[in-house]
Amino acid sequence: MFDEPGFPRGADQDEAAPMLYTFVYCSRAAEGIDDVAVDRIVEAAQRSNLARGITGVLVFGSGVFFQWIEGPAAHVQNLIASLRGDPRHYDVVSLDWSEERRERLYPNWEMEQVKAEDIRAVLQDALGSAEDETNVAALNRILEHLDSGPLASLGRS
Repeated sequence: MFDEPGFPRGADQDEAAPMLYTFVYCSRAAEGIDDVAVDRIVEAAQRSNLARGITGVLVFGSGVFFQWIEGPAAHVQNLIASLRGDPRHYDVVSLDWSEERRERLYPNWEMEQVKAEDIRAVLQDALGSAEDETNVAALNRILEHLDSGPLASLGRS
């Protein structure tokens, strides 16, 4: 799913590149989380991620988060633990995680927010490759959430 051109995998990896841990997930925003709250989340992440060598991108739209995080393994794993306990979202689905020697995809983004125009396609692609029953159920709930109405009327049910 994340085997994109320009994203090295396997034997052709650059030996001079750093070892990076990557974590990609999606989740559903808790009730009350809106664009203003997400802006605050991004600002706080930018400050803390700079000190930990973490970079990435956050996509938020229709009450759904999609995030790509990359950096040193210990720092990313600590961040993952923090994310899993964060009450501002739920139905957290791990889409990809790996550790490999490669250049960063987002070298200058301590955390940048990108608006979600086609989050549905990303989630449907993830559903097509999901094997874990819990992840399949959570992805289906997230997709149902997207179908259930305008963002202003969507809350955690």
